[in-house]
Order: sequence, then structure tokens, then C-alpha cells
Amino acid sequence: MKIAVLALQGDFAEHETVFAALGHRTLQLRQKRDLQQDFDALILPGGESTVQGKLLRELDMFDELRSRISGGLPVMATCAGLILLAAQILDDPTVHLGTLPVAVRRNAYGRQKESFRTIGNFGPLQNISMSFIRAPQIEFCSPDAEVLAEHGGRITAVRQGRQLAMAFHPELTSDYRTAQYFLNEIVSK
Repeated sequence: MKIAVLALQGDFAEHETVFAALGHRTLQLRQKRDLQQDFDALILPGGESTVQGKLLRELDMFDELRSRISGGLPVMATCAGLILLAAQILDDPTVHLGTLPVAVRRNAYGRQKESFRTIGNFGPLQNISMSFIRAPQIEFCSPDAEVLAEHGGRITAVRQGRQLAMAFHPELTSDYRTAQYFLNEIVSK
């Protein structure tokens, strides 16, 4: 299986490491011509969502990716990737890809110095390590979206169709079960 990783900015290399460790080839998406290659799924990494959204538009990759995601391309998004997918960003009129029926609030868990790790449940998976770094919060999700994880009463992961989005960074831990869940439950189905 070939996994495309948006490699414009952010922690794309960490995602590549995870999927390579799970035995899959990865492809970096850096420019429009990279979209001509075949791939089975897409990763939208953490980083700066405003920068990533701007670069997607400037590099003329935005419409193609949005169309593919809307058409059913499996996508896993972490942190900034969640913001890119969100249908609404609270206190901000910007909408990027807008394919996931959630409303998010940027930096809901605080600034960089307030970053933390915790252990939580993720769908059927128990004791998942979750790293929150200037993480967004999912304030609302459509009834069509399945809540997979929460922390402190806040929604931290959702699945809707072939889209999986997390406020935290599973790729920054040595626990690859969320990536395996994505492959087994979303990509392979």
C-alpha cells in the first residue's frame, strides 16, 4: 500500500517513519505534479494549518485534494490536519478543505509550553499515548461523525466515512496502533 503524506510543512517525516515501520511505502506531496502518482491514502500532518492551507492554494493542490477527499480518498489528519479538514474554525472565518463535519477551536489546550502527554482510549483501543502540542479542540461534531476519543470531557478524535482526525499527535510516540487502526478500519474497508 502507498501512503501519501502532505509534506509542505509540519511533522510529515514522523508519519512517514510510522507507516514505513508498518511495512508501507510513503510518498511526499510537495507540489501539484506529485498528485499524479498513485496512492491509496493521505496523511495531513500537524504543523501550522494556516501555512499549510496557504501553500495548498499557492501550489494549486487545494482543489485536487479536496475533490479526492470528498470522493472517498482515505485520510488521516493530526492536529493542524484536523483544522484543515474542519468544516468550521471557531473565531476564524477561514475554511480550508472543509470536508469533515466538525467545528474546531485552535490552540484550545494552550501554548507550546503547555504541551502534554496523556494516556487515553481511542475507539476499541485502550491506553493510547496522546501528545497534545498547541492542539485544537473539537467543539462540535455532526451526528454523522463517530467520536473515537476524548480527554477531560473534550472530543479529541473523530471518524466520519473515510476521514479520521485527531487533535493529538500519535506519530510522536512509539505506539503505532492508531495508524494501524486507520489502515485496517478505513483504508482497507
